[in-house]
Amino acid sequence: MDEITLEFPMPLNVSVQIGDTAYYTNDPNGRSIVQIGIITDIGANTITAQIPNSTIRPTSTSFILFSKTNLANAGGLKGYYMETTLKNDSNEKIELFSVGSEIFESSK
Repeated sequence: MDEITLEFPMPLNVSVQIGDTAYYTNDPNGRSIVQIGIITDIGANTITAQIPNSTIRPTSTSFILFSKTNLANAGGLKGYYMETTLKNDSNEKIELFSVGSEIFESSK
């Protein structure tokens, strides 16, 4: 497996992280997407990723995209019990507009 470094003319999306998977497409309709590999390093406007020797390399006109793993970036609190305290340290009248939550059973 080789490494490939891709350089971009603009800063990267702030969401891209080491461990994400990089892809590219040369198809204007996005129907044919090729997996580059796992991102191993990030610079201001570069990413380095592992790429299998057999994978055709992207060109300078390829559209590059990435996906995140759902293991490390899953949202929400997990467990059987949660307690929240909302505190107002202001001396002025204040109104709480809304409080929301997302719950799901974490194990069964």
